[in-house]
Amino acid sequence: MRVTRQRAALMNVLAEAEDHRDAAELHRRAEPRAPGLSLPTVCRTLSALEHQGVIQRHQFEGAPACFGRAETAHHDHMIDIGTGEAVEFRSDRIEEPQARIAAKPGYDIVHHRMELYVRKTRG
Repeated sequence: MRVTRQRAALMNVLAEAEDHRDAAELHRRAEPRAPGLSLPTVCRTLSALEHQGVIQRHQFEGAPACFGRAETAHHDHMIDIGTGEAVEFRSDRIEEPQARIAAKPGYDIVHHRMELYVRKTRG
């Protein structure tokens, strides 16, 4: 992929992001760095970066697709149903039983995803 000023701005926004955001929010963050950057250009670039394995697309229930840097370490997500915020987490107490369940009939887990839809409690 040819790196244009607009694509570089989007890639910088993605590199700096500590969260998962949809195309519209990524466009909002990148456009001041590359005036004239269009949402269709953002979408095409995100698709190309996803195809190359640079970023991951996450499709959480009831929300537009969001994107984040491709991580080497597996993680799961908690999605706050009030705010839409996706919080990454990893728990060996969850991962180990899954591996045992798969291993019993002779399988290794290649990929899985867990999404917990949560609501803040008072306090």
